[in-house]
Amino acid sequence: MLLRILVADDYELVRRGICSILKTQPGWTVCGEASDGHQAVEMSRNLQPDIVVLDIGMPGLNGLEATREILQHNEDQRILILTVNNCEGIIREALSVGARGFVLKSDAAVDLVSAIEALERHRTFFTPRVQEILDNYFAPSSLAALPVLTTREREVLQLIAEGKTTREIAGSLGCSVKTAQTHRSNFMQKLLLHSTSEVVLYAIRNQLIPHNGHGRVA
Repeated sequence: MLLRILVADDYELVRRGICSILKTQPGWTVCGEASDGHQAVEMSRNLQPDIVVLDIGMPGLNGLEATREILQHNEDQRILILTVNNCEGIIREALSVGARGFVLKSDAAVDLVSAIEALERHRTFFTPRVQEILDNYFAPSSLAALPVLTTREREVLQLIAEGKTTREIAGSLGCSVKTAQTHRSNFMQKLLLHSTSEVVLYAIRNQLIPHNGHGRVA
């Protein structure tokens, strides 16, 4: 089955370069190209790609706002952010709105394929500079301070953070969809989480899901 990727960047030359890298990979296809955030949101809804690659600095609707809108429509979508800016505030905001990966444009020739491979496997991907910021900002919480989750609640949390749907979780755990939904509701209430994006952020912060990156074993 082909991995379908939507690419959004307002600079045509950059967009062409990204697409040319992606098209060299067997089993991958670029299903659409968007030149602004509004178009990216619309094409994501219409084309239902597996992964969306978004430039953060697009006009009209930037990549962060586009990410938020795409995930409001489909919270299981996997989004990779591309940017020239690696400041801590932008990285934190990209994660908070639900992006699964963050690659600097200067590193794209080296890291783009690895990042897409990571998201394809329902992992996260951060380049070394981004990982350094994450290590400093998202230090693992003290286990003693974590609310007590049941084994099944923790399993459901991890599967959600890895990008699985409720139906897929139910099949994986051998329970009903209703039971999976109950576990989800229970742990989100315990942890004061309100969205899938917050679940992913919590999982990253507490090292509950694997990620890829230079110098890291996923």
